[in-house]
Amino acid sequence: MAAAEEKYANGQIISQLQDGVLTYYLKDGKLKARGPFVDGIMEGDWTFWRASGELWQTGQFLHNQKHGRFVRYDREGKVEYDEVFEAGKLIKRQ
Repeated sequence: MAAAEEKYANGQIISQLQDGVLTYYLKDGKLKARGPFVDGIMEGDWTFWRASGELWQTGQFLHNQKHGRFVRYDREGKVEYDEVFEAGKLIKRQ
């Protein structure tokens, strides 16, 4: 995925891998996404934020694929959708 040394034109780091956790940043330095990154792939629980800083989505990955529950929130913080994936395929929508 992204290399830890990549930067936006303004010098802001795009992503940083530290202690097995990969963090993505927006151009202004706000968080974009964060989660475990093991052997070059997304694993475990990830969190994603909107440019406004609001929580956008939480979800689980296994071998770089959606695997488990994914919940997306609208701009008011209400659940927009709640889905369950298995090996990247949608198996249940709540």
